[in-house]
Amino acid sequence: MKGGMRGTRPFYPSYACAMDLVANPAIRAALACGLAAAACAQAAIVEDKFMLPVRVTDSHDNEVRHSIMVTTFYDSDTPAPRPVVVINHGRAANAMDRSKLGRAQYSVASKWLASMGFFVAVPTRIGYGVTGGPDIEDTGDCSHKYYPPGYVAAASQTLQVLDRVRARDDVDRTRAIVWGQSFGGATAITLAAMNPPNVQLAVNFAGGGGGDPVGRPQNPCAQPMLKKLFADYGKTSRIPTLWIYTENDMYFGPKLPKVWFDAFVAEGGKGEYTRFPPDGENGHSLFTHAPEKWQPRVLEFLRANGYPNLPTR
Repeated sequence: MKGGMRGTRPFYPSYACAMDLVANPAIRAALACGLAAAACAQAAIVEDKFMLPVRVTDSHDNEVRHSIMVTTFYDSDTPAPRPVVVINHGRAANAMDRSKLGRAQYSVASKWLASMGFFVAVPTRIGYGVTGGPDIEDTGDCSHKYYPPGYVAAASQTLQVLDRVRARDDVDRTRAIVWGQSFGGATAITLAAMNPPNVQLAVNFAGGGGGDPVGRPQNPCAQPMLKKLFADYGKTSRIPTLWIYTENDMYFGPKLPKVWFDAFVAEGGKGEYTRFPPDGENGHSLFTHAPEKWQPRVLEFLRANGYPNLPTR
């Protein structure tokens, strides 16, 4: 396969050993079929990556040109052309942690979406991980926060990723979903407010800004500005959005996200809000920590908003 790599077969190394331990022929046959099916299903997922030159304006109105890493996933057994999902990562509070991001993948969610027929693109934005570069998404320190330019910079990179993957023959240019976690979740709502052509939905996991679970737990910076930010987005957003949070989000707490959502809807935004019970020590990580909890809710949303025939995976 050109430019990609097939998935692995996680059961293969122990296959012979497992079969030797099973004496009953019927059970042996069933086990063999199950192992083979699992291996084939895994092998269908194609993961690839490429560098994309982008041009972005930072919070000081400076133009920045840089190449970003984009990781892609699709299932070779699903029919083309495939609708697109772009998943945006979050933002660590300090530069060292941002540099440690590595290559953004969200493999579990990406492969789940790919298995249902989507082409998934996960950019590692400027200022993070393997992409590196200046911190163009800086929104100022806690006492001088100004959020909009940071999210616009992230949204701009997302739109350029969309343009690139839509040039593929196996991608449906008329159907796309923007998706994100934390800073990336707020970026998804930023994009919804832009109403880019042929973007149908936005999915926001734990979106917001200015949070510090250690220094300011459940007490993000510049809260009135965040409420105004989402209210302003609601004035122009016209696509369905899904907002997912947890009761024990240590960045934003249980109440503020609903305040932001209500401000968004009050100004005309279309959305559905779901707050899950506490998850682990910090529910902010529900997206990566407990996909089995949120997948049914997301599947319900997608089926009700343009994708009625998605299979259950």
